[in-house]
Amino acid sequence: MAAFLFAALFISLSCTSQHPEKGVGLELWSVQREMNADPVNTIQKVGAMGYNFVESASYSNGLIYGMEPEAFGELVTSNGMKNLTAHSGVAIPDSGSWEVLMPWWDVCIETHKKAGVEYIAQPFMGGSAYASLAGLADYCAYFNAVGQKCKDAGLKFGYHNHDQEFKTLEGEVIYDYMLKHTDPELVTFQLDVYWAYKGGADPAEYIRKYGDRFASIHIKDEKEVGESGEIDFAPLLRLALENGAEYMVVEVENYNHEPLESVKISLDYLREIGFAK
Repeated sequence: MAAFLFAALFISLSCTSQHPEKGVGLELWSVQREMNADPVNTIQKVGAMGYNFVESASYSNGLIYGMEPEAFGELVTSNGMKNLTAHSGVAIPDSGSWEVLMPWWDVCIETHKKAGVEYIAQPFMGGSAYASLAGLADYCAYFNAVGQKCKDAGLKFGYHNHDQEFKTLEGEVIYDYMLKHTDPELVTFQLDVYWAYKGGADPAEYIRKYGDRFASIHIKDEKEVGESGEIDFAPLLRLALENGAEYMVVEVENYNHEPLESVKISLDYLREIGFAK
């Protein structure tokens, strides 16, 4: 009877899953080798799979994947997708303050805005953030300043976690400290559910506790999404949507297949559980 009830609950959650308003995006780091070799052909293939938008992961000196931002944005839109989100950022220097980084951010923000991006997430911090609460507090102040710049430009800014953010530092869980010491009006968070699990955290509990701080969710698994069987994605993603998450992004970093096949399998899985169209 218990097994039957659990199966019925899973089917119910799967069938009632909402489709994200902006659809499902692909983190292009998943196919970074292919993007570096032939971005035009790769974007064409990703668009044909049915992804709704992309999250870029290659910014340098005003270019995205070596292309002018307008040209990259046009490449994406001409293949039926939007270029909504991006991973980019720079670490605070070991000597000096984060204020010296603000001109870098001015160019970065303007570049991504030209490309059609709505949301920039920084996916790393330097070692000082993990060495002391003072260093972590400096990053929180830095992210608030970057968030203000993004807001002034009409963009959102967020932070993307890995597993180390769930370690304890001077009696504080790093991720919780960041959530509490960044301004909700300026800094959102892109919750990577796989890395949260790997860090020993329950992403559902974070969503329940911190609600709409999570503007973006990274849908990730050990390999292809759904491959491990360890993460019950349907209720988790439904919970995220109910709490205001806007951007749902697939990422694959380890593969059972060639990367382009793996990201297709991942999108097909989301369709199977009623999450993607």
